[in-house]
Amino acid sequence: MNFAYTFKNFEPSEHLKKYAARRIEKLARFIPKSDNVEVNVNMSVDKFRHKIEVQFSGDNINISAMESSQDMYASVDMVLDKLEAQLKKHAEKVKDKRRGAGGTGRPLVSTEVEIFRYETIGGKGNREIVGVDHFEPKPLFVDEAAMQLTQRDDEFLVFLNAETESVNVLYKRSNGSLGLIVPGF
Repeated sequence: MNFAYTFKNFEPSEHLKKYAARRIEKLARFIPKSDNVEVNVNMSVDKFRHKIEVQFSGDNINISAMESSQDMYASVDMVLDKLEAQLKKHAEKVKDKRRGAGGTGRPLVSTEVEIFRYETIGGKGNREIVGVDHFEPKPLFVDEAAMQLTQRDDEFLVFLNAETESVNVLYKRSNGSLGLIVPGF
C-alpha cells in the first residue's frame, strides 16, 4: 500500500501518521493485490471537529469513508470500522463473482426447461412431438415442492432447488409416494 497524507488546519504528527498507517495496514487482508493500492488519508480540524477521510484506489477497487468526532484518534478508529465493513462487502462480491453468482462454487447454468408434448400415432404406440413449452422454474425447498405437487393434479414438478441451486424433478410414484430426481452434473 502506498500512503499519502494531507493535513489541514493542524500540525502533522508522526505518531498520528504511524497510528493511522498501522491500523490501515490491518485492512490489507481484504485486498488481494495490496501492493497496487493507493491510500489517501486527509485529516482536518475545524474548531472542535476532527475530520478524517480515507480513500482506497487501485486495481478493481475504489472505496472511501469519512468520519468526524472530537478526537482525531477516535475519528481514525471510526473511519476504519466503516472501511472494514466496505472492504468485507467488496471481498465477498469478488468471491461470489469467482464462484458464480449463486455463490456455490459452480458456474450458473441456464434454468430454462423445455417440456415436450407427445401424441400417440396409429396402433403401434409411436409418439410424435406436437409442441414445446418453455418456462423458468421457481426456486423452492424440497418440502415446499412436495407440498405443491400433492396439492396439484400434475404427475411431476420441475423446480430450482433453493439449497443446491440445481434443477430437480419431483414426481408422483405409482404407490402414491413421491420421488426426487437430482441431476449429477
